[in-house]
Amino acid sequence: MQTAKPMLKAENYLAADAIEAHLEGVEYIVMAAPSMRDNAKAPLHITLFLNTKEMLPADIQKAVLNKFASQFGLRDISDLFSQLDNVAFALTKMDTPMPMHLFTAEEKRQLPSTTMFVMDFEADSDNFPEVKKEQLTGWTYAYDND
Repeated sequence: MQTAKPMLKAENYLAADAIEAHLEGVEYIVMAAPSMRDNAKAPLHITLFLNTKEMLPADIQKAVLNKFASQFGLRDISDLFSQLDNVAFALTKMDTPMPMHLFTAEEKRQLPSTTMFVMDFEADSDNFPEVKKEQLTGWTYAYDND
């Protein structure tokens, strides 16, 4: 997982056509950051970006979340947001573009983006020491095995 200092600076953003080319062969992206909420229920803010534009049925969403929870040792999952939404990709000093879940209507209007299935939540895990102890943000891309 690439990790970066908490205050990442977006130098630029991928254009819409570049996003589609960038995501070719990407199965999903996992992003971990320190939870910044005052009333955080867990120390990690986890976002799963699934490279699909299809709405997943509730039972599939649950199976996907369980798979990732098992794979990354996630526990105490709370405040789950799970739906299709806009995602932009920021160019930073890191090797791969940083996915950005766009929350506000203004962000969605201003930044080039694509639609992805996003699962966003707080959790705890012993597998993200850089995030918990050093307050770093990190993400990793998983590619299709074709």
